[in-house]
Amino acid sequence: MSSRVRRDTARGFWFVLPAVAVIALVTFFPIARTFILSLYKYNLKFPSMKAFVGVNNYINLFQNQDFLNSLTVTVSFTLVAVSIEAVAGLLIALLINKDFKGRGMVRAFTLIPWAIPTVASAQMWRLMYSDQFGVINDIAKKTGLIQEYVNIIGRQPQAFWAMVCADAWKTIPFMALLLLAGLQTIPPQLYEAARVDGANKWKQFWAITLPMLKPTLLVALIFRTLDTFKAFDIAISLTNGGPASSTELLSLYNYKVMMNQLNFGMGATISIVIFIFTMLIAFLFIKVLGANPYGK
Repeated sequence: MSSRVRRDTARGFWFVLPAVAVIALVTFFPIARTFILSLYKYNLKFPSMKAFVGVNNYINLFQNQDFLNSLTVTVSFTLVAVSIEAVAGLLIALLINKDFKGRGMVRAFTLIPWAIPTVASAQMWRLMYSDQFGVINDIAKKTGLIQEYVNIIGRQPQAFWAMVCADAWKTIPFMALLLLAGLQTIPPQLYEAARVDGANKWKQFWAITLPMLKPTLLVALIFRTLDTFKAFDIAISLTNGGPASSTELLSLYNYKVMMNQLNFGMGATISIVIFIFTMLIAFLFIKVLGANPYGK
């Protein structure tokens, strides 16, 4: 390496160092501060009783049935919602990737649910689920599926599936948009060669489309899995965790512990646990499954 290259490299390093330092401060300081707080028993109702307890908060947390229930609900919600979004998003992407009249308008309308804020869409679904004037109950009764209106978000397991449907409706367009971008990178010559060899549409999908789409699909899955695992607004706006905590996601449980119980020590512990789980999910996708959100 020449002296000029070394000088340019050093100069570039000093130019980016302030930005890296600011990003590191903004990113790692809150995490470090939260971790330190998680080692203390600290409740704002009794601030004078703050005491260092080490890892006891973590031990007590994983022995807490409410936390374990919330973790189970969160994992189940993430697996079910993301699976539905992936399948539906892929089907929509395959459809709008075709050349047909009005394709641009269809693509634009597809993105409308994604553009609506989550709180607004949750309230819209809450009205549709209403057991007094909800359109879903009305349609179900008129078609003979039910005899009387049902309190959908007030029953188990209906409330869970109601939350899944509301979340999937909003985020399927995001999945479809990412997968559509991946589909458009597949060279059409591959399909022409497959047709010449006698491969039908089904064989083309498994031999060409899915393998070529795998990197984009994995990136879309990692984004949606992380986002769904940390979901908060859909739960608090639609069901507030009920009935009987059957839709209480981890973020909502953490909010209740910190803001309702004012237990900041345990709330910090839950925050660190959520952070660790998200890091594990990212590691699983990037290192094990080979997803790379940076495109390399």
